[in-house]
Amino acid sequence: MFIKNTWYVACTPEDIDGKPLGRKICGLPMVFYRGADGQPVALEDFCPHRGAPLSLGFCKDGNLVCGYHGLEMGCEGKTIAMPGQRVGGFPPIAKYEAVEHAGFIWVWPGDAPADRSALPQLAWADNPQWAYGGGLYHIAADYRLMIDNLMDLTHETYVHSTSIGQPEIDETPCKTRVDGDTVYTERFMSGIKAPPFWQMAMRAAGLDDQASVDRWQVCRFSPPSHILIEVGVALEGHGGINAPDDKKAYSVVVDFITPETETSMWYHWGMARKFKPEDAALTASIREGQGKIFSEDLEMLERQQQNLLRYPERKLLMLNIDGGGVQSRKVIDRYLAAETAAS
Repeated sequence: MFIKNTWYVACTPEDIDGKPLGRKICGLPMVFYRGADGQPVALEDFCPHRGAPLSLGFCKDGNLVCGYHGLEMGCEGKTIAMPGQRVGGFPPIAKYEAVEHAGFIWVWPGDAPADRSALPQLAWADNPQWAYGGGLYHIAADYRLMIDNLMDLTHETYVHSTSIGQPEIDETPCKTRVDGDTVYTERFMSGIKAPPFWQMAMRAAGLDDQASVDRWQVCRFSPPSHILIEVGVALEGHGGINAPDDKKAYSVVVDFITPETETSMWYHWGMARKFKPEDAALTASIREGQGKIFSEDLEMLERQQQNLLRYPERKLLMLNIDGGGVQSRKVIDRYLAAETAAS
C-alpha cells in the first residue's frame, strides 16, 4: 500500500521547536524532535516501559523524556535513564532517518539505507526571487485519491468555480505523458479571461487584470506522492509559460502528500510564486485563498472515500481526463512491487 524506502514530508521545522511531535506515517507511529545538535530525530512513538506515546513527553538536553514515568530516550532509540531505576537492558525502539531540507522535516520510513541524494530539489527554497506560503490538512481519505485529484484539474470548473475554475478548463483537452517515473498532465489555454484568483495575482504583479491571457497548468507527479503544478497566466501573445517575468504571474503549487493510514493522509500544501516575493501581505493573502480552495477538495475527497468504503464492490469508470492519475498509480504499483520483491 505504501512505498517506504523513500522520503516523505513529516512536518515543518516549527512543529518541533522545543517540543516533540507525534505523527503516524505509512501506518507507523513516530515521534519527531530535535537532538542536542539541533538536528531532527525520528523514533518509534512507543515507550519501552509501559507503551505510552513518547510524543506526550518533553525534550530535555537533546533527549526525549516520557511523560508517564520519566524514562529518558537517546536519539538512537536506546533507553538511557529513568529515575531510581536500572534501564540499561531495555531493548531499543525503532529509529527512522530524518533530515531538515528545503523548509520541511523529511522522514524515510523504510528499512533500506536512506538516500539523501534522493531528496527533492526545490528551486524556490532559499531563493530570494521566490516567496512561499503553505499549510497542512489532515484528510480522511486514501492518499491516492488526492493524487487522482491533482493530476486531473478538470474538477476546478466545478469544485472551485468561484476562485480558479472556469469553463475553458473543460473545453481545453489535457495531455498526459510519462517520462521514466515522472508523470505529466498538461493543459494550455489561449486568449481567455483570467478567473478571480488569477485576476488578483495579475494586479499584484502589476498587470491589467482585465486583459486577455494565456493560462497554463502543468502537473508533475513523482514518487512516492509528490506533485508540483506549474500554474500561471501571461498577457496574451507573449509566450504563455515562457513569457518574460514582467508579462506573467507564475507560481508552483506544492503538494506533498504523506499517507497516514490506508484511509487518511497528511497533506502539506503551498504555493511558491515568482512575482512580488518581498510582499509578505501578498504571501499571507494567497495562503489564505489557497487554503480555502484546498478545503473544498478536502470535503469532496472525504465524502468520496466514504462512498468507496460503503460500496467496495463497485467498479469506478475511467475517462481520458483520468490519464494522469492512472499513470501515477502505475508508478506507485511498480515501486511497491519492487519493494515487495526485495523483502
